[in-house]
Amino acid sequence: MRITILTVPDCPNEPVVRERITTALGGRSAEVEVVEVREQSEAARWGMTGSPTVLLDGADPFAVAGAPPSVSCRLYRDADGRVDGAPSVEDLRQVLSGAVLARESAGDQECCEADLLDPIGRAGRGRRAPDERGLRAVHQAVLRHFTTEGTAPAPSVLEAVAALAGRTAADVLAELAREDFLTLDGAGRIRAAYPFSAVRTRHRVRLPEGVEVWSMCAVDALGISAMLGGQDVRISSSDPVNGEPVTVTFTGGTARWKPADAVVFVGRRAGAGPAATVCCDTLNFFTGRASAGQWRQEHPEVNGQAVGQDRAVQIAEQTFGPLLQGD
Repeated sequence: MRITILTVPDCPNEPVVRERITTALGGRSAEVEVVEVREQSEAARWGMTGSPTVLLDGADPFAVAGAPPSVSCRLYRDADGRVDGAPSVEDLRQVLSGAVLARESAGDQECCEADLLDPIGRAGRGRRAPDERGLRAVHQAVLRHFTTEGTAPAPSVLEAVAALAGRTAADVLAELAREDFLTLDGAGRIRAAYPFSAVRTRHRVRLPEGVEVWSMCAVDALGISAMLGGQDVRISSSDPVNGEPVTVTFTGGTARWKPADAVVFVGRRAGAGPAATVCCDTLNFFTGRASAGQWRQEHPEVNGQAVGQDRAVQIAEQTFGPLLQGD
């Protein structure tokens, strides 16, 4: 595991975060590098959104959706809502442990596929919101609204659920966005809640009762049936190279693909950020491996590979299957 600390010169929180990383590692070995960033252009290249920024194998596990590159000070909020100039030891311990688990679970996978699982699974922490501070309750309410209405709920619709935790919907949604469970637009409205998108994408999914939704990517679309307890769904997408249609129909828990040779490209761009910007538009259906290979050659900035149908479904089920489950 490679840990990079991005910092402005003489940042008072740089030694603090180094000490906390050492404590959080608990004796585990890791390569720790400190990089001084002086210019805005450097911050943009590294994906630094304030000092200090911590990268795990090049990705920011504390990334905040929409945060711009910056050489200013960065503030972190812990689980109790306290603001600090560096991530807490507990928060660092969680993301470091998650990264180790993700690597171990991906031991027999190609490296590019293992890298993919980080943005999908939040550095090994998964896409299921924690059952605290109203996060899971509001998150699940958002997902259920998509499944019944086909659209994102307005924040006002979520006020009663958030109030059960003594919070406002805007506050809970902002925290869910910071943790990359969903994304918000500039007005605080839900733009995406993985696996769903509130705006048009390449991937259209027909749910039971005729409800239709947009999905963020191919893997997200494949995970919706499992998230709904194995309900029948139909995915309609297209190959971004030749424009030909690709459909996947789940019936009784079994997926039927058309064309039969269709594959999914799994990949991500270099740099830090939420899944919506790092990898979602790189996760697409292709009519075959030749088409996926051509797309890969045309996008050298993307690290990834084509995977078969069974593996693509497995990734999707592991990622999204638990989202609406109770404790």
